[in-house]
Amino acid sequence: MQLIGEVIKLDRGFPLVEIKDGRRFRCEHATNLVKNGTLRAVIGDKVEVSLPDGHDVGVIEKICDRTSTFVRRDPVERAIPQTLAANFDQVIIAQPVSQLNLRRLERELVLAHQCNTKVAVVLTKADLAKGGIEQLEEAKDRVCTLAGDDVDVLWMSSDDADSISRARALIAPGTTSILIGKSGVGKSTLINILSGTDSRATGEVRLSDGKGRHTTVSREVVSIPGGGRVVDMPGVRGLGLWDAEAGIEAAFGDIETLACDCRFRDCSHTNEPGCAVRAAHERGEISSERLDSYLSLKSELEATNDRRRKAKWKNR
Repeated sequence: MQLIGEVIKLDRGFPLVEIKDGRRFRCEHATNLVKNGTLRAVIGDKVEVSLPDGHDVGVIEKICDRTSTFVRRDPVERAIPQTLAANFDQVIIAQPVSQLNLRRLERELVLAHQCNTKVAVVLTKADLAKGGIEQLEEAKDRVCTLAGDDVDVLWMSSDDADSISRARALIAPGTTSILIGKSGVGKSTLINILSGTDSRATGEVRLSDGKGRHTTVSREVVSIPGGGRVVDMPGVRGLGLWDAEAGIEAAFGDIETLACDCRFRDCSHTNEPGCAVRAAHERGEISSERLDSYLSLKSELEATNDRRRKAKWKNR
């Protein structure tokens, strides 16, 4: 008998699948899935499952079509993609107020926009901001300027009920969000506050710099009371780009719009005459840091695409 279920937890064991009647089963992948391709079930996947008699675990027979995916370049096999989550409605990026990393945030925004879902940024650990409300609003303004009007940006403090309510409102009923961010930025604490539970393990935080020990080793769907669901993604150091042309266009819309006015269609925005992007930079409309980040990400993506072409040619 075939059952339809959803992968609600991924850890070092077999995927945990919940079927429509609420029952949960640890499952392995069917032999044909393992032998005939590289597709594996990830958190959020809808799957067809069988429960063979005398078998200790269920068997994932089929992975259903995905509505959205969060994909990065595989950090080991650099010419193939790695899918980390599927079938979500929003990507929430967590960054700590006192250790804002705008260069990483630009990369996170590219990957989030590539998912073609809603994108939001939550500035965490606001209670540790020594500059008070002025520092919080300054950090929010910097991120808003970078992220653009289509991205919700807010800060959240564990001792500020209004900020918690604003963060909870991001996760609407009937929706699923994935929460991404570097290890130690407070993702698990954020989920625990929003869910009103201690469902995600957290490590101690040093008061001197707000950093803590990373403890999340699994991806798990967590329900938010009165809201939707959220998945805490373990901190990922490597966020290599994969098929991210649309993500770059969305995250760097200002530069992409200017590029349409360059004299040459294939302008690299380095030293060509008639470059509208360079002209805007010289007028102070684009910061050096933002332009450098844009050019670096474009170069990285082209290098990845070149490796893909070479690998495809080699395997012909």
